[in-house]
Amino acid sequence: MLSGQPLITVGQCSDAGRKSRNDDSYGVLVPEAARLVAKGIAMAIADGMSSSEGAKAASETCVKNFLEDYYATPESWSVKKSVATVLKALNNWLHSQGQAVHQSESGMVTTFSGLVLKSGTAHVFHAGDSRISLIRDGSVEPLTRDHKVGGGTQSYLARAIGINPDLEIDYRSEALQRGDIIVFSTDGVHEYVSSAAMVKIIREALDDLDGAAGAIVKKAHASGSPDNLTCQIVLIRDPGHLDSASHLTALTRLPFPPELSPGQTFDGFQIVRELHTSKRTQVYLAKDIASGTAVVLKTPSVNFEDDATYIEMFTREDWVGRLVANPHVLKVISPDRQQRYLYHVAEYFDGQTLRQWMLDNPMADLQAVRNIVAQIAKGLRAFHRKDIIHQDLKPENIMIDGLGLVKIIDFGSSRAASQAESGSPIETPRLVGTVDYTAPEYHLGEPGSNRSDIYALGVIAYEMLTARLPYGKGFSSARDVQRLHYTDARSFRDDIPVWVDAALAKAVKKRPSERTDVLSALVEDLSRPNPALGYDRPRPIIERNPLVFWQVLSALLALAVIVLAFVLARN
Repeated sequence: MLSGQPLITVGQCSDAGRKSRNDDSYGVLVPEAARLVAKGIAMAIADGMSSSEGAKAASETCVKNFLEDYYATPESWSVKKSVATVLKALNNWLHSQGQAVHQSESGMVTTFSGLVLKSGTAHVFHAGDSRISLIRDGSVEPLTRDHKVGGGTQSYLARAIGINPDLEIDYRSEALQRGDIIVFSTDGVHEYVSSAAMVKIIREALDDLDGAAGAIVKKAHASGSPDNLTCQIVLIRDPGHLDSASHLTALTRLPFPPELSPGQTFDGFQIVRELHTSKRTQVYLAKDIASGTAVVLKTPSVNFEDDATYIEMFTREDWVGRLVANPHVLKVISPDRQQRYLYHVAEYFDGQTLRQWMLDNPMADLQAVRNIVAQIAKGLRAFHRKDIIHQDLKPENIMIDGLGLVKIIDFGSSRAASQAESGSPIETPRLVGTVDYTAPEYHLGEPGSNRSDIYALGVIAYEMLTARLPYGKGFSSARDVQRLHYTDARSFRDDIPVWVDAALAKAVKKRPSERTDVLSALVEDLSRPNPALGYDRPRPIIERNPLVFWQVLSALLALAVIVLAFVLARN
């Protein structure tokens, strides 16, 4: 078993009971090994509302599509985002089917209780009165609450899948331990079998969980349950916590490549020339011998052969590059043959860095800046749609070719929501970007977000227009965040429209909540006036030009000291 893979044993039983048909559905899906660590194990139970004509179809559709569609979501998405997206689509479909086919809101309705086990954590999603319970050390803790109104024969569901066009789902996460037992049940079972009885039956049949589930169902029937009876038991043999030793072994599965030189053949590639080298990586132009295609090889520096953090970030770059496909993001290529060494293969993009372009085009034309910002925004949007933050956007990590095409490169500092959930035992730096472009929240100990990338893009736009930084320099500490103030771009270029300056100021606000919230808004605000930015209202000089403010204040203080000294001398 690979590092971080959860391991479970499952027992199940379902019976129509005293009813003519069984409207319950249930299931567990353990994916192939490649997706097990990234996405975890999905499991669910659903109870079709018996008063609805499509009860069985609703519960079956809900469980089956949840188990399948969850694994179709991007690996970079968080569990919560993935499941919420799937359940919203399911709810919309069931509700529309119920309306169209049965002409009533009860046409296709079902309860739903789902759980995703990933990296030692149970992510629980619930609507209705089916139930998920945790048995630990002989005690039972419900992980869901019943959404039922009234009591006895007068009760009805307050929430369910398909009942309303707007879905409200309960979510909670729970850290799991080895030996924990998760019990899924429909109301026909848990309303007629006590928690104590369930625990006793399961503890006496740990080697036969199917038998235990069957015994619980029989007990519910014998206790007079008039409903369908379903029980699913999941024993957590290994919750899937990443182990540092085995994780490092997986990371170092491939050795570092040897030093490469022009003309050399390496892993099916012929090295043409070295494009760039630093203390961290080497980048080569190469030719794929089989296809004749020009590609770029990026190899790790042997200086970091024993550095787990470095290797983690290097492999992350390859993973992110394969996930994010966009014309404005450098394409990482998956080789069609087995790799013998650790390296990346990417498309060859013949261009220069944006840093070099800025040196060649100081105080750039506004329209040219708009065009470049719009292309960078399209590339960043591809990251954000995958729930990934780039975290190191800067002119050195952006390339532009002779026709003006812009691409984002270098994804080693990126953070995917799914990887944050995985709880890697390899500690990576909290501050991974370059000081001049790192958003203030990182220095205040706050997590980054999409708006952190928007901040970096705002700084780049400001720098292209003024050849300066908006706060005089980048933030290097929490103290800098407090004392540095934005300087109007118009202080350096009076041909910049006041509304463009306002757009830049909004994009680089210190507080993320006050900052431009989406990339499209930044592009729009740089293209046409947005009165909501309040650029027509006078702003205090400390905001417009803090340097001048402090110079004037210092001069006034000095004058006051001179006057005071003169008065004291005369007295």
